Amino acid sequence: MSSLRKNSQYETEINHKNSHLVILTFFVYNNLSLSKHKIGIIMSKTINGFSKLTKLEKIEWLASNFFNNDVKVKQILMQYWNSNPVLQDLHDDFIENTISNFYLPFGIAPNFVINGKDYTIPMAIEESSVVAAASLVAKFWSTRGGFKAKVISTVKVGQVHFMFNGDKLELENYFNSKKENLFKVTEAITQNMKKRGGGILDIELRDKTSELENYFQLHVTFETMDSMGANFINSCLEAIAKDFEKESIQIVMSILSNYVPECLVHAEVSCKVSALYAENSELFAQKFVQAIQIANVEPHRAVTHNKGIMNGVDAVVIATGNDFRAIEAGAHAYAAKDGQYKSLTNATIKNGVFKFWIEIPLALGTVGGLTKLHPLSKLSLKMLDNPSAKELMEIIAVAGLAQNFAALRALTTTGIQKGHMKMHLTNIIKQLGASDEEKAYLIDYFEHKTITHNAVVEAYNKLVGDS
Repeated sequence: MSSLRKNSQYETEINHKNSHLVILTFFVYNNLSLSKHKIGIIMSKTINGFSKLTKLEKIEWLASNFFNNDVKVKQILMQYWNSNPVLQDLHDDFIENTISNFYLPFGIAPNFVINGKDYTIPMAIEESSVVAAASLVAKFWSTRGGFKAKVISTVKVGQVHFMFNGDKLELENYFNSKKENLFKVTEAITQNMKKRGGGILDIELRDKTSELENYFQLHVTFETMDSMGANFINSCLEAIAKDFEKESIQIVMSILSNYVPECLVHAEVSCKVSALYAENSELFAQKFVQAIQIANVEPHRAVTHNKGIMNGVDAVVIATGNDFRAIEAGAHAYAAKDGQYKSLTNATIKNGVFKFWIEIPLALGTVGGLTKLHPLSKLSLKMLDNPSAKELMEIIAVAGLAQNFAALRALTTTGIQKGHMKMHLTNIIKQLGASDEEKAYLIDYFEHKTITHNAVVEAYNKLVGDS
């Protein structure tokens, strides 16, 4: 076989036999022959033209150079391929140099009531307890009025960064003379967005020379409606930069910002303090508030506190095909907006009423990108009744708030490890290869005992030894 095209062998084997084992056997044992040139490439840990290799050739190179040609490595990679070649091809094209799929568990958290509407929220995450905690909190608050959420603003930001070593008044006059035309040069890009109610809101000249010599920027604000708008914003910025640049202005770069403090959503819950806990309600409610106050003055605690919020946020962001890295970066920057890193949530007790809320920047989209490409992202949005970007902001803010409520409630009462270790117990049991009967015994055995890895191993070994 002198050439392996991207899908020809893959589709032939899948359609003919519908089995990944057939592919593996064919690939490993049937004298796959590459050209001398490609054999030379495969025998080196450094490589040129890697992107031009087929997926099977990439796997062969990887296995040969980093895994001593271990057949199991190839088998692991191939067993995660989708049996539908069209769907696999779709996934292959999401990124570059794809050799397999990396699965995340896809779960759902039912019983959320947000602004009077019932939701089941999709979550893609590998961390145990997150989905369970969200579900428990959703049920808890569904009988106490549910969650209230509202979008405060949806302004997104992009910037043209440039250097200018000249008269500032001259630059300001130049900007003012060009500003109207800067809008005009983007009209071909913005016309469709304008029809949907979006577009460029404003263009400002900002003097940053007090922070960096000769540094100025064009600070551009956008409304992108139901799209996250990254490509739209960056295209506009590049057109603006091209028109604005002249001999005395050196454009450094044009790029959107993932810090969007004016793309903000608020979500909250409230109830009488007496309805929070079965006993000692006032004491535990006060500890809950104090836990947030600690996060507001102690960055070491605040980072872990906000990480827990993002457990809920990221899981829904990923499930809906949005960019969790952008959301993470923007949220953490917002947490430090006042000069110290603080909690993204707050709580008060006034007149016997407990109130708990979050304000968080979320630049999200429900059209474009993976939201309309990934089958599970499309399914997730449909599960949420095909929300607008604003509605999705509310839903995701609620998911983060719910996760934080679960964590703080556990931390200030029973401690967080009790719930975590119950979930971790099943993972340890799986690692030990326990049967269903042995698993049931161990779960029952540790119902009221401290769970540690060593304790579970010891109990399992004793169980196996006695049987």
